[in-house]
Amino acid sequence: MEKERHVLVVFPHPDDEAFGVSGTMASHIQNGTPVTYACLTLGEMGRNLGNPPFATRESLPEIRKKELQASAKAIGLTDLRMMGYRDKTLEFIKDEELTNLVFGLIEELQPSLIISFYPGYSVHPDHEATARAVVRAVRRLPKENRPKLHCVAFAKNHEAEIGSPDIKHDVSAVSEQKLGALKAHLSQTVWMLADLEKKMAEEKTGLPKQFTTERFWTYDWENDKVL
Repeated sequence: MEKERHVLVVFPHPDDEAFGVSGTMASHIQNGTPVTYACLTLGEMGRNLGNPPFATRESLPEIRKKELQASAKAIGLTDLRMMGYRDKTLEFIKDEELTNLVFGLIEELQPSLIISFYPGYSVHPDHEATARAVVRAVRRLPKENRPKLHCVAFAKNHEAEIGSPDIKHDVSAVSEQKLGALKAHLSQTVWMLADLEKKMAEEKTGLPKQFTTERFWTYDWENDKVL
């Protein structure tokens, strides 16, 4: 994995990082690259309250905050920014406000790589609002000064429109860190962890390949459709 000057990760919810990019984040950190994770909300409107439930709608925000901090620790991340927006409201915030927030982080950190969702291909309205803000913020910079923008996409049939992923990271070397990040978000992942760990024990293997391959698309500035 190429060494970067600084990596900025921008997602809206706790656990967004765990599934898709925690291995990449851990790899960059092990490579000596500073990594900053800006998480826009605490995911307080998440549907999962544990199984059996161990959270209530009132207690979930604090639980998810602690889970996010535990995930950051598992990854090895030391610069976690909790930006304080409310879950499921990002689509209603003025575009300029979110764009300014991301641009401020870019000005402060001067990242050589930004990781976020791919606008139009990330399903959830909060994901889409975040992705648009990231693209708009990067677009403010002259082309020659723009950091690389690696995007996560998972909408149905997205590869038919944007092709196969440009980047595939094998993160098996940091699978313990990735598993730790998944375990940290217990309120959201308990439904899958029991089956996953049972399978790993039965097969005497580490994380399955679908967890240890992280896929990214470089943003297509030539066909930029974000308004």
